[in-house]
Amino acid sequence: MTRIADLLAAGRTFSFEFFPPKTDEGDRQLRQALDELEPLGPSFVSVTYGAGGSTRERTHQIVVDILRNTSMTPMAHLTSVDHTRDELRTILTRYRDAGVENILCLKGDPPRGVDPADVVEEITHAGELVELTHEVGEGAFSIGVAAHAEGHPANPDVAADRRHLAAKLARADFGITNLFFEARHYVRMVEELAELGCDTPVLPGIMPITNVGQIERMAQMSGASVPDDLRERLHAIADDQPEVRRVGVELATRLCDDLLEAGAPGLHFYTLNRSTATREIHANLGLTPTP
Repeated sequence: MTRIADLLAAGRTFSFEFFPPKTDEGDRQLRQALDELEPLGPSFVSVTYGAGGSTRERTHQIVVDILRNTSMTPMAHLTSVDHTRDELRTILTRYRDAGVENILCLKGDPPRGVDPADVVEEITHAGELVELTHEVGEGAFSIGVAAHAEGHPANPDVAADRRHLAAKLARADFGITNLFFEARHYVRMVEELAELGCDTPVLPGIMPITNVGQIERMAQMSGASVPDDLRERLHAIADDQPEVRRVGVELATRLCDDLLEAGAPGLHFYTLNRSTATREIHANLGLTPTP
């Protein structure tokens, strides 16, 4: 196993993210994506955690399966919303005992359809979960946190959000951003963190555009702005799926080039459990290992 903190200390990382499927067909698609992306030798791969812990067991199973049955290093996402401290301790202890060394600590979203008054919030922000993870892990975990390149959508005060992020990163080993479409947002975030005395590495999150409607929804949810010229270009070809994917790969490759040139410590690809676009970008960047 490898700790992400050690990987980042040694050089740039290139990583992939997956989510737990809900159906047999989704499971087949995930397994195919894992099989097709493993030969690229990612530094690590991450597995998301459903709102309110809705994928708790599936996330655990997939992370441990990757650990035991592939050559890849897994990272488990963990959210605190609608969990007691004891529940979180149990989850973290299971990961520690299974040999999982990397955890992404998130506040997360409450489960859909649940009255807010009924949602458990013994831990109210991700920073508290970071502290609990340190406590349970006793040095076993490399800990990451989430970052928003353009500021958190729930906090219109970007300066305050940067201070909050710097405080989280002060006790974490690394951060990973949400999706964004222009390198300048990431560069500004890093500069503003540096002004606050924070130099913890933050990996930019890359989501290739393969579906116009889907990317618009995700951008809105995460607070990412879509440039007008990009929106116009995409909507002009929205009914031509192969062309959307081609343009999406082209744009993501350019974004990755800009980020690496700006000094990003690596790239984290949101795969949506599909491998094609990620493999193409990986190859365009010259990262594909020589057979």
